[in-house]
Amino acid sequence: MPIIKPSDQQLIQAKFDRELVGEVPITLYTQKSAGSVLLGLECAYCQQTQELLEDLAGLSPKLHLEVMDFVVDAGKAQKEGVDKIPAILMGKGRRLRFFGLPSGYEFAATIETMVDVSRGSTSLSQATKEGLKKIDKPVHLQVFVTPTCPYCPQAARLAHQMALESPLITADVVEITEFPHLAQRYRVQGVPKVVINDKVEFVGAQPEAQFLSYVLTA
Repeated sequence: MPIIKPSDQQLIQAKFDRELVGEVPITLYTQKSAGSVLLGLECAYCQQTQELLEDLAGLSPKLHLEVMDFVVDAGKAQKEGVDKIPAILMGKGRRLRFFGLPSGYEFAATIETMVDVSRGSTSLSQATKEGLKKIDKPVHLQVFVTPTCPYCPQAARLAHQMALESPLITADVVEITEFPHLAQRYRVQGVPKVVINDKVEFVGAQPEAQFLSYVLTA
C-alpha cells in the first residue's frame, strides 16, 4: 500500500512534471540485512522512509533512488559521513542530507529540496550567494527539527539551499525525536536549532541574512 495518498500523488506528480529539470540522485541508507538487527541497529522508521522515497521516485523518471544497507555498505557510509539511519542524501557530493523520516512539515520541504537539486540552483538572494563565496573552509550545518514544527522547514530549506550553492557546505537536517542521544548532546530544548561546526548555534527560524551571518562567523 502506498505511503502517499493517491490524491497527493497526483498533486506531487504534477509539480514534478512542471518543475523538475535535471536528474535527482537520491541515496537512502537503511536497515535491510539481518546483521543490522544482530548488531542492535533497530531502525524504527527505515521501512517507512524507504517506502516513502519509493513512492516519490515512482512519480518522476528524473528521481533516481539508490538504497544502501548501513551494515553491508558500512565502508561507503563511513566515507560519506553517514553515522545514523535512516539517512537520505541528495545532490552532487551527497551534501544535502536528511536523517529520519521526512514527515509532517518536513515532507513538503524535502520535495522542494528535490526541485532545487533538479534545477541546480536556489532562490537565495544574490547577496547571500556572494556571501557564501567567502567560505574557504568546510562548514557542517546541523538543523534539528520535528515534524510538527511549522518554523522548522524555513531553517531546513535555508541550510540545504546554502549547501547547494557552496561546495564547502554539508547540511544535515535531523528529525531530532528519532535521535534522542543527539538531543541530549546538543541540548536541544527547542526547534529549529542550528549548530554550525559544533561551535556556533542558535534557536529559531532566522531570516536569510542573519542565518548567513552565523555561517560566516563559524
